[in-house]
Amino acid sequence: MNGLFIFISGPEIIVILLIVVMVFGTDKIPELARGLGKGIRQVKDATNDIKQEINNSGKTTSADSNIAKDIQQGVTDIKENIDEVTGPIKRNM
Repeated sequence: MNGLFIFISGPEIIVILLIVVMVFGTDKIPELARGLGKGIRQVKDATNDIKQEINNSGKTTSADSNIAKDIQQGVTDIKENIDEVTGPIKRNM
């Protein structure tokens, strides 16, 4: 949030606050601030939930790891078999 207020100086903040007081009145400002705080909190919570889901989906279980290793071994075996079969053909061409 610090980067958001880079271009706003002290007098500009005072003018903005005066406009807010004139438009909404002093009675509504605490209610608006609470609503804004709740909204920001919900956005932060949703962002953290999404980050956590992404991190959790990247983690593999031991069963997933074993399946991936088996598939990789199968691909390696097939590549070796293809090289054995195509090796003499490539040399003859």
